[in-house]
Amino acid sequence: MKKIVVFIDSGDTLIDEGTEIKTEDLTVIHAKMIDGAREALTTLHDLGYKIALVADGTKRSFDNIYDEQKLQYCFDAKAISGEIGHEKPHESMFRTAMDALGLTDDDKHRIVMIGNNIKRDIVGAKRMGIRSVLITYSPRYNMIPENAEETPDFTISSPKELVELIERLNNEISDQKR
Repeated sequence: MKKIVVFIDSGDTLIDEGTEIKTEDLTVIHAKMIDGAREALTTLHDLGYKIALVADGTKRSFDNIYDEQKLQYCFDAKAISGEIGHEKPHESMFRTAMDALGLTDDDKHRIVMIGNNIKRDIVGAKRMGIRSVLITYSPRYNMIPENAEETPDFTISSPKELVELIERLNNEISDQKR
């Protein structure tokens, strides 16, 4: 059983926001995956990691995207801002994902939040006491932390690096328990 639990953002982390097609009410009806993101997500799932989508947007948009991509099965839980009424970095986004997976504060050391937005993903994770991974391949956001709260625990520049990092963190936490 894997010890690490993966919380992951969607837009510009898994999905290329630049390819989104939206309806008049801004519901996403189509989007393409970032190169390598499908493989990273499915590999983490196939290796047995619990994965929670922790993302800002509407449930309908994410259902459309991940139904189209045939990747709904990869997520064990979802914390979606449109359902919760708050966006990241609000604690309720992370707490909802934790609750859905039956995790408590004692499990925070096992959770890793992966995202591309310093102000939302990294700050939110840090405030919760969760490790953070900044994905730097997004062209839409500033990737330079301005203070300690914005400084990620890890930085990766491509989805291909994600599986290796998560496996390494899982091995480290497993070794600590021995």
